[in-house]
Parts: sequence; C-alpha cells; structure tokens
Amino acid sequence: MSFTGTVDGGEIAKFEAMASEWWDPAGKFRPLHEMNPCRMGYVAEQAAAEFGRDLRARAPFAGLAAVDVGCGGGLAAEPLARLGASVTGLDMAGESLAVARAHAAASGLEVDYRLESAEAAAARGARFDLVLALEIVEHVANVPAFLAALSALAKPGGMVILSTLNRTPESFAAAIVGAEWLLRWLPKGTHDWRKFPTPKELEAALGLAGLEVVDAKGMAPDPMRGGWRLVESLRVNYLLTAVKPG
Repeated sequence: MSFTGTVDGGEIAKFEAMASEWWDPAGKFRPLHEMNPCRMGYVAEQAAAEFGRDLRARAPFAGLAAVDVGCGGGLAAEPLARLGASVTGLDMAGESLAVARAHAAASGLEVDYRLESAEAAAARGARFDLVLALEIVEHVANVPAFLAALSALAKPGGMVILSTLNRTPESFAAAIVGAEWLLRWLPKGTHDWRKFPTPKELEAALGLAGLEVVDAKGMAPDPMRGGWRLVESLRVNYLLTAVKPG
C-alpha cells in the first residue's frame, strides 16, 4: 500500500518553533488546553459507546490500541493512556516529540511516541482500534491521502475521530482575527483559513476513504462555566466520528 505524501514541511516548522510551550496552559497552546477536556470527553464517550466500555471502570480502555496522529506534545495521548489504552503518538516534529516523551515520563505514563507520518505507519501495517486526528487535517499537504492513511490505520470495526475548523466567516473571525491577530494566543500565520474543510467536504472525503461518519458535534467556548462545551452548530470548531466497516 502506498500513499501520496501528506506532510507539509512548512506546517511542521511552525509547530517545531512552539514546541517548548506545549504544556504551558497560558502559552501559545492555551486554546488547546482550554478545549482539551471537551474534545477528550467527546472521544471517551464515543469510544466507550462503540467498544462497549464503562467509563466508570478503573481502566475502561484496557485492551484497546489507540493512535494519536499529529500528537504534538501529547495533550490527547496522555488522557487516552490514563484510560488504559495502549497509545501510540505519531508526529513529524521532533522537538514536539521530545517534549511529549519527557512529559509522559514525568507523569508515569507509557506512550509509544514515534517520528513517523500516518502514511508511513499505515504502509508498515500498523493497525488500531481508535484513530485520532485532532486539529491536524487543516495542516496536511494532501487531505484525501491523509484520510486514506487514517482509514488504513483503523482495524475493521475501528473508529476514527477528527476535530478541525469549518471554513466559514465565523471561523475566520475566531481562529484568525481573534486567536492570532487580536488575542495573539498563536503566532500570525499558524492557520490558513482556506485549508479549513467544511463538514460536507470532510464527510465526503472520509466516505471515499472507506469510512462512515456516524456523529458530528460542534465545540464552543463556555463563558458561563469556563472551558469549552459541545454544541450542535458546526460553524466554527467541530468533531466528526467515523467507523470502518468490519
């Protein structure tokens, strides 16, 4: 099996430059820290329902193999490991992986972090029950090839969960004008609004990759309670869950 390259060197360089701040909740990754409980709560609920797991158990995902594609510093990989899953983290930014390995070791967690692309892992035959691609699809060089690689990484009957930004005026205002230009949470140019996929585009591309979308939810800041919450609107940030027939 072969895939057209999905790695965008320019995008990798952006995240290499910010790698030291991955675990600083007030740093450049502040939006991800604030969003993470919401998105990982969604991931846990979807996976628990699909694989028949009780989230009240001590290690509800024990026996499940999970991969976080574009894992960065490990913000998603570590919660999965705490739930008992056997977790692999893939990223092409070596500095980010160094931060991820150090933080996991300090936290007493085992995560197999690899300097490897999704297509390379798929080509060598790596297969997982749960495949995550969170806030990465808008940064890859070839979206259809990337989704094909995610599909190949999923076992038959496996699950793929993505989160990204919709290409709407609202997302431009929030992610570009707000986060980059005004609040300066992220360096200018971190995101390219033109690369944000709409839910319809992403669902169609997932279908061509052999995956069936079974759930979609939006995410939005919760000004009353702080953090983020799930919403029905997909106009800005959104999550898609897809399954691989098997």
